[in-house]
Amino acid sequence: MSKTPKSMIVGTGTGIPEKVLTNKDFEKIVDTSDEWITSRTGMKVRHIAEDGQLTSDICAEAGQNALNDAGLTAKDLDTIIVATITGDVGFPSTACFVQEKLGAVNAAAMDIGAACSGFIYALDLADSMIAAGKAENVLIIGAETLSRITDYTDRATCVLFGDGAGAAVMRPAVDNRGVLGTFIKSDGRLHHLLYMPGLGTKYPPSVDTINQRYHYIKMAGREVFKYAVTAMGEAAEKIIDIAGIESKDIDLLIPHQANLRIIDATARRIKIPSERVYVNIEKYGNTSAASIPIAFAEARQEGRLKEGDLVVFVAFGAGFTWGSAAIRL
Repeated sequence: MSKTPKSMIVGTGTGIPEKVLTNKDFEKIVDTSDEWITSRTGMKVRHIAEDGQLTSDICAEAGQNALNDAGLTAKDLDTIIVATITGDVGFPSTACFVQEKLGAVNAAAMDIGAACSGFIYALDLADSMIAAGKAENVLIIGAETLSRITDYTDRATCVLFGDGAGAAVMRPAVDNRGVLGTFIKSDGRLHHLLYMPGLGTKYPPSVDTINQRYHYIKMAGREVFKYAVTAMGEAAEKIIDIAGIESKDIDLLIPHQANLRIIDATARRIKIPSERVYVNIEKYGNTSAASIPIAFAEARQEGRLKEGDLVVFVAFGAGFTWGSAAIRL
């Protein structure tokens, strides 16, 4: 039997930069090809922030669109949670800048740094706060400007990442609709397989760290792929058990959009046919914490989801972190 939800999503929105980088563009930058990128990742296009366009800018756009969809104003918010690894500055939190831009004067604001799993971590926290009576109107946003930390001389990683933001407004559940369960997990022993060395206290900015390109994403692709397949499969199975549902009941699986082969493996693990898996990786690439909320908002806009449908999110990211959530719309 499925769990009784305590919170629900009442609005979604996106903030997508207009500038794009296509696979053909990358053919001019590094030794690669459209065929090679597509066959290995499923990616065709990524959206890239313009010079001067900040993570908080696309967060605010996504957040305002989600508020409009929910029929609320920024002043109704009591909490803002931004999941990002590409904040505007070292501190304060990007959520504080979003609060200012939205005019959410009554809200507390904070960031979560769980990389590609960030939106699910934010959802888990918001659900817990609402269930505990600590919050009523929570805006959660997954957003990245990964183009700022992508090494465009590294052919193995530069084709993977894009920018964007997705947001959701959460409120107390009604009519047995809402979050049926969440699952989050991490393994810090594997942090060295996907990370950015620079900008922190270990390697503060210096001529040496700049010359060694420490301020860009470093990834051991094959190892990350292997762990991602295992962890996302585990997370998908866990949420089915936690939420008290069955695979056949899932109307739409929305996985983190990192690699089409990982998405396919996750769907096979829980026996979900491709027509019930949402994929938009060809349009955005890997937008880290933004990928699931962007996909969720698009699925709603396209009519792929309706009231009463059961949707499952599943993600894996640097840390390593991974997680899942089940929601009755």
